Amino acid sequence: MDERSSWAEMRAEVMARPGAGAAYEAARIRFELGAAVRGLREKAGLTQIELANRAGLKQPAVARLEAGGTMPTIPVLERIAEALGTRLSVEFRPLREAG
Repeated sequence: MDERSSWAEMRAEVMARPGAGAAYEAARIRFELGAAVRGLREKAGLTQIELANRAGLKQPAVARLEAGGTMPTIPVLERIAEALGTRLSVEFRPLREAG
């Protein structure tokens, strides 16, 4: 069995694999979108079921989105934004400024 001396070394090994950086970035985006939706939902005082009903979704879909388990489409994000009384804003930023 291969011994590793630290988490940082193991992460570096995994990230060195082809496609790992892109997969990590996609997961980060899903997580951030989910956290943003959850924060807005909680601020509005809504349950997942209430948000789902307002957005024309099922509660499990909202739960998956909030957990970062799915990459929502722009139309779904627009429906969620409207259900939360907000406006969806999508922007492009130079890589050096991106999260």
